[in-house]
Amino acid sequence: MASRADNIASNLNLGNFAKATELKQRIWFTIGALIVFRFLSFVPLPGIDPVRLAAFNERASGTILDLFNAFSGGALERMSLIAVGIMPYITASIVVQMASALHPALSALKKEGASGRQKLNQYTRYGAVLLCVIQGYAVAANAVAQGIAVDTSPLFYITTIINVTGGTMFLLWLGEQITSRGIGNGVSLIIMAGIVAQFPNFISSLFEGGRTGAISEFVIIGFIAMVVFLILGIAFMERAQRRLTIQYPKRATERGMMQAERSYLPLKINTAGVIPPIFASSLLLLPLTITQLVGTSIAPGTTAYTVLQTMNQYLQHGQPLYMTLYALGIIFFCFFYTAVVFNPEETADNLKKNGGSIPGIRPGKRTADYLEYVLTRITVIGSIYLTVVCVLPEAVIAQTGIPLFLGGTSLLIVVNVTVDTISQIQSHLLALQYGDLIKKAKLKGRMR
Repeated sequence: MASRADNIASNLNLGNFAKATELKQRIWFTIGALIVFRFLSFVPLPGIDPVRLAAFNERASGTILDLFNAFSGGALERMSLIAVGIMPYITASIVVQMASALHPALSALKKEGASGRQKLNQYTRYGAVLLCVIQGYAVAANAVAQGIAVDTSPLFYITTIINVTGGTMFLLWLGEQITSRGIGNGVSLIIMAGIVAQFPNFISSLFEGGRTGAISEFVIIGFIAMVVFLILGIAFMERAQRRLTIQYPKRATERGMMQAERSYLPLKINTAGVIPPIFASSLLLLPLTITQLVGTSIAPGTTAYTVLQTMNQYLQHGQPLYMTLYALGIIFFCFFYTAVVFNPEETADNLKKNGGSIPGIRPGKRTADYLEYVLTRITVIGSIYLTVVCVLPEAVIAQTGIPLFLGGTSLLIVVNVTVDTISQIQSHLLALQYGDLIKKAKLKGRMR
């Protein structure tokens, strides 16, 4: 049976949007912040030759750099201040979250509440700065190796590292401002904006390929149908939950009757979110990144050059070895990250302290075992779903030659962030509708 809140949420009146002044201000602030992000992607790094950069982008078209360029919103191909985007912070955040589940000291910080989370966030920022320095050096080394840098002195390396680090830290600050003063998760919205910004170029190149005959019309229609099917499937699976009934002891009501309270413990089918494909692809892209950025500085014929070329050959997108390792990595990180973010023993202890229990299951260890059993089963479904969503586009792209960046990970991020943002907008409208109901109730009380 639907609750009263569910009934109100299903009957939301979008006409209340005109009355939601605060919500409109938050939406305009979010749009303005994303416009600033897009402007920054066009501000070039100092010391880059634009003519040589354009020639290099033509040579690198269709390589793995297209995927990195998609997540940065085209900033990487323009060698802008935010060339590495906000991905260093995402990587540092994943590492800190996993370390907090494995390291006792960090695990203790996690249990300290707000102060512990603040320290973990500080460690995450330190890690993001370290990764920015490393990636900034890689960007400078690649610019020098490809001949697109005007100056090859150490000053160019230092300037590039400072600018890239400062750009990423500014994006992080901008994302925090969106989260606190705008609508939605700021960091996720910035990543989504970078991906969506590449959609017009992708659509134009797709239909241009169909016009010139490079891509068959049936392939284009089939690809569009596959994307629509994946979007609908992602939206359905991301909202899917396994609800466990939680029963609380009987309590006296206003009429003196004893009534048992019931609620639900929602377990998402995909508890890990987009973390497994991002982490699995990051590990597989590491050798390819080294080959693309540093490979030209290694002398041909050496052992290191041979190893890098062999890894580059077998770990290219669409290769059977790559897709097999990618699928196994997604499944592994699904179970690993789910174990990190959800602790059955801690949840069972919290239920026991609050007097709650699952009907037919004893509180304590039996409840923890049951939660782990249910979580394992739904994680199997979630891992299969993520594997299909991420591997299927890779196989289609490998067979058809469609541009590389529109993969399952991109679709996952776009759909997830869109659904989350719409949910937050609905929450604001629901709060406004509740406020109107309370005002009407007070007015009727005064009239009586």
